[in-house]
Amino acid sequence: MFVVTGATGNVGRSLVQSLAATGVRVTATSRGISAADVPQHVEYRRADLVDPESLRPVFDGADALFLQNGGPSAHQLNPQDILDVAKAGGVGRVVLLSSQGVATRPGSASHGDTARSIEDAVRQSGMAWTILRPGGFSSNAYAWAESVRTRRTAAAPFADVGLPTIDPDDIAEVAASALREDGHTGRIYELTGPVLSTPRERAEAIGDALGEPVRFVEQTRDEARAEMLRFMPEPVVETTLTILGEPTPAEQRISPDVQQVLGRAPRSFADWARRHIAAFR
Repeated sequence: MFVVTGATGNVGRSLVQSLAATGVRVTATSRGISAADVPQHVEYRRADLVDPESLRPVFDGADALFLQNGGPSAHQLNPQDILDVAKAGGVGRVVLLSSQGVATRPGSASHGDTARSIEDAVRQSGMAWTILRPGGFSSNAYAWAESVRTRRTAAAPFADVGLPTIDPDDIAEVAASALREDGHTGRIYELTGPVLSTPRERAEAIGDALGEPVRFVEQTRDEARAEMLRFMPEPVVETTLTILGEPTPAEQRISPDVQQVLGRAPRSFADWARRHIAAFR
């Protein structure tokens, strides 16, 4: 049995669907999950990674675990307690959704240090492990959904700085392979898209998928900071803005790992936009 934490997120939801389609038994979990969030016949349970004891009934009888790193709540996690509860339930394999920032921003408390501590706990758990380190998600473009729907505009800073954003469905497919197949134990996969894309190009791709233009508005760094501070802590905002505006060569590197694991190239941002265009209509 496979347990998927963060099962209502962009990666977890896709992973649950991918695993369920193969006929394996899956338990999906998150804090607010409901029957509407999972395919038919998939078991779901509410639990919170911040409260490891809430996970005990979820892990009971499980063989493998997809562990989401907590996202904005990552600093509140006690990964050792989570992994101890998982092992007690029978889990022998864990696939961790981590962050590229562990390698590219090791001095950043928000992007590197917290994620590194979770990785360290996984590596020292005694379980077979695989670590996934994606860069920026293509699905971050959902932040434009309301402005595109109502005004056909998209605003972002650093209009012409490119990053190789990754489709969450590709992350989910790599995770499914690591959970179900041999040969991934002890591997760290850096996951990126196939090419660099800029915010201006991503807005254009959404317009192409809509069949009408989307006007791109370049924000100043201060304008972007003020907007991001409404839903992100200040240290996270500052590091994120630096990545978006002054990425390192490592953050702009196109990784071969999706191709090597899945035997195909990663999907482009344009592919993601076409599949999810209903959110922008």
